[in-house]
Amino acid sequence: MFLTIANVLNARDLARVQKKAETLNWVDGTRTAGGRAKAVKHNLQADLRSVQGEALHAFLMQAVTSHSVLTGAAQPRQYSRLMLSRTADGGFYGRHVDNARVGAGEERVRTDMSFTLFLSDPDSYDGGELVVETQGGLHAAKPAAGDLVLYPSGDIHEVRPVTRGERLACIGWIESAVRDPQAREALFELENLRASLAAKLPADDPEHLALDKVISNLLRRWSAG
Repeated sequence: MFLTIANVLNARDLARVQKKAETLNWVDGTRTAGGRAKAVKHNLQADLRSVQGEALHAFLMQAVTSHSVLTGAAQPRQYSRLMLSRTADGGFYGRHVDNARVGAGEERVRTDMSFTLFLSDPDSYDGGELVVETQGGLHAAKPAAGDLVLYPSGDIHEVRPVTRGERLACIGWIESAVRDPQAREALFELENLRASLAAKLPADDPEHLALDKVISNLLRRWSAG
């Protein structure tokens, strides 16, 4: 699944995030890269463990975890801590695969799905596309600020060099309650159908209850725990 979700953050929220990001301490991004990824990572990452960083982390986490489309697509069981990246001056993140697990202790998460929340206006920088290599071919994304791209963590992906301006983005990972990708996609399609029927049929129509039953029983069958 490669999915772009629009307007996770509105213009007011984006302005708030961008302003807060300027006050944070930024460090070499290779500190959080592992294995082969360390050699191809050339960006900066914000310290989100400071008081100001934790406040921004909480704000972004609330926006991400409360979005119904993301929830329906990923069937989240647990979210990783978020990362804030800044890429400029020819910086990039070359072709790599995300680690199978991130974090430690109670924050340790199996990475089933990855996401990038774009925080910079695409016209403000050149390059910086997120490119994901799927079985169906290459998907390149450079959406509007406030949009989020969701994709499988096991796919090879990269951030192309930023040759002008600055690319600010929020990155995170999701451990899904439904491990089978095809099952997740089927459930997402059913959730979309449920939303469509809600707009077309009366609230007491029996088809709503029938669809609720199907979705609930499939979740029971497919959930990892």
